[in-house]
Amino acid sequence: MERTDQIFKNMQEELKKGSTQQSHPFRYFTLGTVGLDRLARQRTVVLRKVSDELQLSFYTDFRSKKIIHIKENNKVGLLFYHPEMLLQLKVEGIAKIIKGKAIEETYSNDIPEKARKDYTTALAPGTPLEDPKLIEYLKEENHFCVIEVTPYKIEYLKLQQPEHLRVRFSMRQELWNGEFLVP
Repeated sequence: MERTDQIFKNMQEELKKGSTQQSHPFRYFTLGTVGLDRLARQRTVVLRKVSDELQLSFYTDFRSKKIIHIKENNKVGLLFYHPEMLLQLKVEGIAKIIKGKAIEETYSNDIPEKARKDYTTALAPGTPLEDPKLIEYLKEENHFCVIEVTPYKIEYLKLQQPEHLRVRFSMRQELWNGEFLVP
């Protein structure tokens, strides 16, 4: 049987692949937030970066509802699934909103020109439209920001035979500790 430290290393490698390989299943994941209304909200976002410390980053429009929810409650849940490996990762972490000119300049090279437009709409995401072809884009203004999630718990579930494998990794005193769980 694999040791938890080897499982953690493999999991970290798969997450990093998700941020660098466009076809990797971890590229797109589900972000869950809970705001003051205490209703869970989920949406799919794109994994953009995984640091060596396992901070997970994605981009969004600063005016989006997820920003409001994160400001109200910065504890978030992330769900990744790899269908070929039959591997699910549930991540719990603290989200941090990063915005500003320096951030825009740092990340602008990573975003294709066509995609940069998504952060320059005149109206906020989720605003009703009469005709989707009439979206107005701003020339001198954008609402780009980065969300950085620092995990404190990760559950690894591998569906395999003869028994499934489930491991909970918890951050304790700046170290990841793993323990096997009943699947």
